[in-house]
This record gives sequence, structure tokens and C-alpha cells, in this order.
Amino acid sequence: MKEHYDVVIIGSGMGGLVAANILAREGRSVCVLEKNNQYGGNLQTFVRERTIFDTGVHYLGGLSEGQNLYRYFKYLGIYEELKLKKLDDGFDIITFDNDPNEYPHAQGYKDFEKSLIAQFPHEAEGIKAYCKELRETCNKFPLYNLNHGKPYYDDEEMFRTPAKARIDSLISDSKLRAILAGSNLLYAGEPDKTPFYVHALSVNSYIESSYRCVNGGSQITKLLIRRLKENGGEAYKHHEVVKFGHEGKKLVYAEVADGKQIKGDLFISNIEPKRTLKLVGEDKFRKSYSNRIEQIESTISAFSLHLVLKPKSFKYLNYNYYHFKDPSKVWEGHQYSEDSWPESYMVSMGVSKATDGWADQMTVITYMRFDEVKSWENTFNTVAKKNYRGQTYAEFKDTKTEKFLNELEKKFPNIRECIQSIYTSTPLSYRDYIGSNQGAMYGYVKDVNYPLKSFIAPRTKIGNLFFTGQSLNMHGILGVTISGVVTCSEILGRDYLLNRILEQEKENTTAKISV
Repeated sequence: MKEHYDVVIIGSGMGGLVAANILAREGRSVCVLEKNNQYGGNLQTFVRERTIFDTGVHYLGGLSEGQNLYRYFKYLGIYEELKLKKLDDGFDIITFDNDPNEYPHAQGYKDFEKSLIAQFPHEAEGIKAYCKELRETCNKFPLYNLNHGKPYYDDEEMFRTPAKARIDSLISDSKLRAILAGSNLLYAGEPDKTPFYVHALSVNSYIESSYRCVNGGSQITKLLIRRLKENGGEAYKHHEVVKFGHEGKKLVYAEVADGKQIKGDLFISNIEPKRTLKLVGEDKFRKSYSNRIEQIESTISAFSLHLVLKPKSFKYLNYNYYHFKDPSKVWEGHQYSEDSWPESYMVSMGVSKATDGWADQMTVITYMRFDEVKSWENTFNTVAKKNYRGQTYAEFKDTKTEKFLNELEKKFPNIRECIQSIYTSTPLSYRDYIGSNQGAMYGYVKDVNYPLKSFIAPRTKIGNLFFTGQSLNMHGILGVTISGVVTCSEILGRDYLLNRILEQEKENTTAKISV
């Protein structure tokens, strides 16, 4: 380790690694500090019985040539080495109890419209209007498509437009309304809070193109770490930041658990803002600011089943399922009762190099509120810090697993006989490994009723402290990639950085043509 760095980044989630790579490319000395045994935040994978599972990245959108995430990944120098598998034309399938039909979300807007119009011909105009609205909304965020414009967005009014109400205004058929909102587990949608722009930004890139990472999303992390080191940057695991040192109104070092102090000129926090304020010292911020951050509502968490399947027992599904008990409650899965849980779930599969038409694993995800695991909130358990939570916690997970499997059996009647072993994740798992407040799936709640309440600027009132990550603007791989760019634009200059990205893109295009 150096005595001093230009930039010290706390947390190695996607936003932090993107920021680290950008700044290292610009000649800054960069150090990334990660508390866990593995880099990557939601990009982490884990292995059970030689089977790879993703923690959070089950599929990616916008990765076909010329699309937004493709363009960002090309700039970062990682696209060429990614191992991807494109999902089927119907990449997301929406299904309901007591309805034998399946309702696909198709890739490409032309096919997306065509497949839905075939099933709902009386809603042809509404479907077209919905698709137009999605694209127009996304275009109001300049960096979403690497365009010059206002720093973050071009239309404040869209922050006050509810997703459910907007979809309902375009579509009359209640079943079709449920289908269009059917993948809202991607952003933990709530009927009276979630803005339409969150819905649009979440689903648009998947409609454009959808892919799975072969052998898991951690390959993205590995490539970003490799590129970082090639540009002179450094990254260290098992370095948990426990406090910051100050001189006047600036930070001068980050202190890790073993007492080592890592000094820097600038500090970027890629960890939970609530946690960051505690590490810095809440007295270093205006009380109104620290109170606002502390009071921001976090999104709901999740309970997941990670199923290792017996060899050649279950066919590989090159698409995802979003299933609901009741189409009238598509927006209400988080409002479950003990008896009604789970009211909805997502089914996804990993793909490996050896996939031969048979699946080796399945991940099933549903909502779970943190209060269900509050009894064990003072326990902490990761690979780096083992801690058994006790028999009652094991029994709690077993009870939930059995109930979840009973629901899954309704859709896949033979699933139990295909299962070799079962592993679970609860809100505590997500809190401990990802570092999110109460295991929140997607950072902070975006609420149309209080549009600015959850807005956190990348630049703080402490002159050399910046934020990045899913708590800033949007979650998801594309959202946090853009957050890394936004944070770096505060340091390097927005026009300068965007021009650098576009110049690199032009050079790549010229080189491709000449070859």
C-alpha cells in the first residue's frame, strides 16, 4: 500500500469499481477497500456443491451492440471478455394462479408489441402508447443514452407520475395491466409510491436485449479489477473501514479494522449512506441533512431459495418467470400477511459453460420484510466472519422454505424430486454481504409523494467526500454504472468525462471499420 492516494474508495460494488476505473484511467492513484472476502457487492457469486449462484445479478439488459450498457462496458474495456448468453425472445414470462396461459415480455420493441397485441388485440393502441412512453421517459435522462444535457434529468414532473396510475391510464384491460407491471420485483414496485420513471428505467433495457452471465456476474467484477490494476489502481479485500480521520472540514484518512490508516485527497463511499454518516461522524454534517438521510425509507428485502438440482432432472429455462397468485395484486406482493406469503416470486436460472439443455440450479426470490428476522438483527454472518445465528433461526428458515416450496410446486409439480439440496438467503444475508440497510434490495424508496426526499447528491458538504452506488439515482447494473459516471463527473467535470467516453467510442468504431 502507498502512503497516500489521490482517491480512496470504500466498497467495491459496481458503482465504486466503475468510479475507480474511470479515475485510474485519468491518471489518479486509486485504492479500493472492501470488507468482504469477495469484491463486487451485488455482483458477488457463491458456490454450493460446485454449482455457481448469483447473489443479485440474474440477468442484464441493453448489452447488444450500440445499446446503453454495451456502450458503457466498451468504454470500461470489459465487454469483449464477457461470456454472455442471450435469453429467449420471451425473456420474462408473467404467469398467474388458475390461469394456464403464459404472457411473455419479448425482446425488441417490435416483438414486444407484436406478442402482446396478439394476445390482447383490443389493446393495440394502448400497448403502442405504453412502449412510446417507456422510451420517451428514458430519454429524459441524458446519461442513460450518453447524451449531453442537464446533469441528471430533463423533466421534474416525471418524478410525480406514479407507475401504476400511468399504466392504468394507458391500458383498460386489467389482466394486461398486471402483465405490464409483472416484473416489478425488479424495483420493488409499490402502487401508491413508485414513479413511472423507475418502472421505465428498469424494464426498457431488458426489452431492448436480455442476457445472462455465463458462470455468474462475478466475471464483471474480475474484469473491472483487472482493468483497474492495469491502469495502476489497487484493491484490497478484508479491509473494513471503521472510521474516518479529519483535519478541519476535510477527511484525511480511512481507518480499517486492524488500525491501518489509508490516506487520500478524495474519498468516495460506495457503501450505504446511512452507514457512511456514522463512520464519518454525524456531527460533521448539518443536523437537517443527517436527519433526512436517516429517515429515508429503504426498499423491502428478499427471501431466496437457491436450489441445487439433480443431474439431468430439470430442463434449463432460458428465460425468467414472474408468478403471482392474483393478477389484481401485482403491486401488492410486499403487503403479504403470514398466511398469504409468498404472494409472488421470480424464478431464474444460472447458465454455465457446461449447460447441455439441463439445469444445474434454480434461484427463486420473493419479498420479505426485515421485521421477520429482527430477532436476530444483532448477529452477523459472512464467509469472512462466521457466526451461527442459532437453532430458532434455522427453524425459521426451514418453515419459510417449506411454505415457499409448496407454492413453487403449484407451478412445477415435480420440483421436489429434482432438488438435490437447498440453500437460503434472508434479509440478514443481504444486509451482511451487500451492506444495505436492513437488507434492502434496491437502496432507497422513490416516492412520487415526496420526490426529493430520497435524492442524494454525489457531492457532500464535506469537500472531499462523495457518494456513489444504488442509493443515489437508480439501482441495477446500468443504474449503478451511471452512478459511477455521475460521481466522477463531479470530480473531473461532466462535459469533459462524457466527451472522453464518446471519444473512446469513436476511436473503437474507427478501429473496427479499419480492420
